[in-house]
Amino acid sequence: MPGWSNWAGNQQCAPAWVEHPAGAAALPDVVKAAVAAGRRVKVVGSGHSFTDIAVAPPDAVQVVLDRCDSVLSIDREQGLVTVEAGITIAALNDALAAAGLALPNLGDIAYQTIAGAISTATHGTGVRLGGLATQVVGLELVAADGSVLSDAETVAVGRVGLGALGVISKVTLQCVPAFRLHAVEEPMRFSSLLDGLDRHVDGNDHFELFYVPHTDWALTKRNNRTDEPVGGMSRWRFLRDKVLMENVAFGAVCRLGRLRPSWIPRLNTALPSSGRVEYVKPSHEVFASPRWVRFTEMEYSVPREAAVEVLQRLRSYIDSSGLRVSFPVEVRFTAGDDIPLSTAYGGARCYVAVHVFKGMPWEQYFRGVEAIMRSVDGRPHWGKLHYRTAEDLAPVYPEWQRFQVLRKRLDPDGVFSNAYVERVLG
Repeated sequence: MPGWSNWAGNQQCAPAWVEHPAGAAALPDVVKAAVAAGRRVKVVGSGHSFTDIAVAPPDAVQVVLDRCDSVLSIDREQGLVTVEAGITIAALNDALAAAGLALPNLGDIAYQTIAGAISTATHGTGVRLGGLATQVVGLELVAADGSVLSDAETVAVGRVGLGALGVISKVTLQCVPAFRLHAVEEPMRFSSLLDGLDRHVDGNDHFELFYVPHTDWALTKRNNRTDEPVGGMSRWRFLRDKVLMENVAFGAVCRLGRLRPSWIPRLNTALPSSGRVEYVKPSHEVFASPRWVRFTEMEYSVPREAAVEVLQRLRSYIDSSGLRVSFPVEVRFTAGDDIPLSTAYGGARCYVAVHVFKGMPWEQYFRGVEAIMRSVDGRPHWGKLHYRTAEDLAPVYPEWQRFQVLRKRLDPDGVFSNAYVERVLG
């Protein structure tokens, strides 16, 4: 049978048995049938993780959630939406917008399923807002015995569960009234940006920057809630900037850099030349952008107070390593939360993401970056490449054991385990 590959193309598998359950109600029977046949179960959504978190072992049943994608209910007065786990964030955004609602914060892509996004602690940026999982107020999870659980502890812990607790079938999210964002995108000098970083982070609802390696430039995005009308970016300007420049032209530059790595520092100097862009759009249209250029990625969460030190060390490492890095380094900020395996557990965090264009080697770069992040008790994004194991991850998660207790109760025989889960959770 044909195999499965993730979005980046760096993970593949050929499961013996693939199921496409027709709705959340069918999931318990799928799990029971797999267990009765002595098989493990591995759920996959959009395949947007770079780690092997969604790779099904050869003996497993791969459960694809592409038919578990319905909006089950929307309560406009309470701002609540209940959806099946396989709905993509893009489809959810459209449904909420039609109902006059929105999620308070989002990441910069919308291809993932909602279950996959929350399970890996996916986040956006905004130091007063948490990641996607903090917006979850209820969920239903199918345990290894086929029972459907929605108790307080399962919800509290299972919002970020790595797929190791069971199959999330439904999710209820707390929304807000639909809102618009005033977006300002412009290049800034990286050195001066670091000197005033707190001012930018605290002074905007959503702030992020993209450091351009081998230069002293960063591309910045400042998004703030506004009552201003939509405007400032025509359809043609959107196609030019977000499609042609950020995808087609950038992809061509990356391919040229892959062909001639020595040219990358010179090619990178063109990235900050776009100038200042300012516009107002509905929130979900500002948060998420098209992403056509394929890459592999590592992302780490570090304490917010370590952000400037980490970024200075990262720049020094790139400059001294001899590496040629064509992709900007993405930097975002979130509030802390109380979810045991969330990368933002316990306090405000800075997220630093490094990318390598598809087809180019990444290990030296990623290992060097990881060494910096580990020195400040960094936590790797569960869906992005890293080299950590349960032994060295446990000390940076104060409620690690709370998660393990629930895991043992819901999946005592490792039905939902695979090589990744065993490596990072034991």
